[in-house]
Amino acid sequence: MAAVMEARACATAEPIVSVRGLTKTYANGFSALKGIDLDIRRGEIFALLGPNGAGKTTLISIICGIVNASSGSVVADGFDNVREFRGARARIGLVPQELHTDAFETVWATCNFSRGLFGFKPNPAHVEQVLKDLSLWDKRNDKIMTLSGGMKRRVLIAKALAHEPSILFLDEPTAGVDVELRHDMWNVVRRLRERGVTIILTTHYIEEAEEMADRVGVILKGEIILVEDKATLMQKLGKRELNLHLCERLESVPEMLADLKLELDAAGTLLIYRFDALSESTGISELLNRLAAQGIGFRDLRTSESTLEEIFVSLVRERA
Repeated sequence: MAAVMEARACATAEPIVSVRGLTKTYANGFSALKGIDLDIRRGEIFALLGPNGAGKTTLISIICGIVNASSGSVVADGFDNVREFRGARARIGLVPQELHTDAFETVWATCNFSRGLFGFKPNPAHVEQVLKDLSLWDKRNDKIMTLSGGMKRRVLIAKALAHEPSILFLDEPTAGVDVELRHDMWNVVRRLRERGVTIILTTHYIEEAEEMADRVGVILKGEIILVEDKATLMQKLGKRELNLHLCERLESVPEMLADLKLELDAAGTLLIYRFDALSESTGISELLNRLAAQGIGFRDLRTSESTLEEIFVSLVRERA
């Protein structure tokens, strides 16, 4: 519990990654990034969402020093990633989406080799702890080619953690793995955050961002259109829905109720009323009174909140 409290306290501290005016234009004239400004807080889990082609991978690749920016700057844990490339890169771990790794090497050998690539001295105790944290210790002497897809993805995380980075990028960390393994991976990420590692993840699984993230950023057509605390985002943009299960079927919404913008399902037995939970007046009392006046009875009512997926789709649709 103390570790969690400490990690959350860190999340309010200075940014560990600071991006300013970042652009990327390719030789063919395509503008992949358009003046990105972004701060990632130390100790947080930050989810970067966006449709395919939005610029997520380009942004991550520039921060990690794999792709050169056309203009702008990136500072990672106090190091400029161009002028102080080695210092910046040593503080970043990257887990790519693709399962490219050394097929004929053992798990132990590839993790130790990865540590050495960053100029770090051997530290068998650290590598052992990383492999144990990722449930890979029993596989340490196995060749990577013999492992399942889920285990190979864990090896990629182990390689990224071998040089003890303070920042970890996870590009689609649970793509192609089953639901049970996905939840295991979420637990791994939480433990990393508890130890003070800052996590930035991209994901197509909105459920993953909703479950894991402290903050959410949405990128679209090379621009950051929103950065917000997850809870605040869902409060500000989420809508609540009241579902009324009717006693008798309706052919259509009565004209006298048209101004309430009710929806009727195809079966004619469910009325749907959407409202802003933060508004001073939700309109529910008026709705129920008017239903009674029309002689429309209901046998059950339930409320539900917008999911992060619905909010994301709505944001993208508005900006398309």
